[in-house]
Amino acid sequence: MIFLNPALFGAGFNFYKTMFLLDPENISFPDPELFHPESGLLAIGSDLSAKRLELAYENGIFPWFNEGEEILWWCPDPRFVLFPENLKISKSMAKILRRVEFQFNENKCFREVLLNCRNINRPNQDGTWLTENLMNSLEQLFFLNKAKSIEVWQNNELVGGFYGVLVGNVFCGESMFSKVSNASKAGFINFIKNHPEIELIDCQIHSEHLESLGAKMISKADYLKLLKKQK
Repeated sequence: MIFLNPALFGAGFNFYKTMFLLDPENISFPDPELFHPESGLLAIGSDLSAKRLELAYENGIFPWFNEGEEILWWCPDPRFVLFPENLKISKSMAKILRRVEFQFNENKCFREVLLNCRNINRPNQDGTWLTENLMNSLEQLFFLNKAKSIEVWQNNELVGGFYGVLVGNVFCGESMFSKVSNASKAGFINFIKNHPEIELIDCQIHSEHLESLGAKMISKADYLKLLKKQK
């Protein structure tokens, strides 16, 4: 029997009517186009293998849970995304970029970016979903060129960065970290400006940080249509 805290999902949420328990012997998910849980929580359980992760992202699904608890798989509606043509660069950020305060790399230290995303202190968040198993599977996707990291440096020190999973020309952003002000934001802007092939960045759930850069909500249906074009 699986027990979860209903307070996390709102009153009236009935796990037994709205959730799929995944079979670890079968790498599959419920169809997010047909299944519409109000919370966005699509399924629970199974494993974090690279093959399952790849299938999840190809279908608009991502894992998000606390270490030591059951694996939760999400496909929220609406979806928070950023179209590169809608990128907003504030005057203050433009000035920072002109001053060349930061240097940028990609895929130079993928594991280190994961570890920093795992360990960075986040207000109102206990624990992390970046377990050792998940990081190992993400590294497998990285070696297959299906995941990437962006690193931000200052005075030869890694001060910011983020990582994500690629589904064609959709970049599914997973997590970012900053050790100094504006580091991850500068890295995000630099990434978009230097990758004209990227059609969409999936930001998953709302954050003021990304909204200030031009991210917005679209329907799950529209997001899944964009993903289908990548196959």
